[in-house]
Amino acid sequence: MRKHLALALVLLFLSAHTAWAKVDRTGKAHYEPAKNEKGIPDFFCMPAHDFEFEQEIIPGTSKKMEWSHVRFPSPVETPHPNNNTVHAEYFRPLSEGKHPGVIVLHILGGDFELSRLVARALATNGVGALFIKLPYYGPREQPGSGVEMISEDAVQTVKGFKQAVLDIRQGAAWLAAQPEIDPEQLGITGISLGGITGSLALTAEPRFKKAFLMLAGGDIARIGLESPEAAKIIGRWQAEGKTTEELFALLKPIDPCTYGKNVQGRKIVMFNAKHDEIVPPACTESLWKAFGEPEIVWVDAGHYTAARFMFDAINRCVKLFQPETAESAAAPAKKKAA
Repeated sequence: MRKHLALALVLLFLSAHTAWAKVDRTGKAHYEPAKNEKGIPDFFCMPAHDFEFEQEIIPGTSKKMEWSHVRFPSPVETPHPNNNTVHAEYFRPLSEGKHPGVIVLHILGGDFELSRLVARALATNGVGALFIKLPYYGPREQPGSGVEMISEDAVQTVKGFKQAVLDIRQGAAWLAAQPEIDPEQLGITGISLGGITGSLALTAEPRFKKAFLMLAGGDIARIGLESPEAAKIIGRWQAEGKTTEELFALLKPIDPCTYGKNVQGRKIVMFNAKHDEIVPPACTESLWKAFGEPEIVWVDAGHYTAARFMFDAINRCVKLFQPETAESAAAPAKKKAA
């Protein structure tokens, strides 16, 4: 597996210099609510609908996978046109048969290369990966607007998370419809902001059977109020004549801990840093408990120095999302790992 990861790194470097191709495929996909959406708030629900998509194939990236750029309309319309189109990258395994499919989400800083590395590692090991760019990131940024998915504007942050979850649900519908993907083996993974957003999407999308959550946590309000931006967040909020209690109430609907019971029975692995200065370990513990104490791996590092454990994390991620067999499906999950 390490050989495949090394190959993925080389391919990532080479593909950075490959121009996007013309539109090779257009079509219509369908989103249908899950059969059982009990416990999912209306906040994260959508009616059945069709949506258009277009796909650009990037030629010659690998003999084991095909890379393409996918675009489709966001189910949420904002005042910012760029943000109303979801941009994603699909890493399609070229081996025969049906494959699991995984949504991949990126970090807060918007560095997409790490997510591409994860997606490539999955695809070269037989797992289809759809890397979705979150609201207001990359090509979704609206120049001059000053609007971001996560900011000191708490109201906008809630809107950003809501749009992200709905984009992910629609993206999962597109992924599940691909002929090489087994719609019964969908999952989600993300790092940092991607891990938190992935945790929230996991609670809102019953079709995600597995999740690998890196450097994620719950208690969203606490994460925000213990961040370097806390003074700005609170200052802006109080300047509007509102209380801290009202801020906590506003953020509760986007806290994955709020809906922890929704994920019972899923296969979840958490990968976290003991000395995380961005996502406090107490917030990770809150998410772990809310999710029923799934397997959790603690590494001796901070949020940024955890990068030295990334190959270990990716190996574990690839292993988790391998196709289910009757034997693996019956295996009990571990509670903790060192």
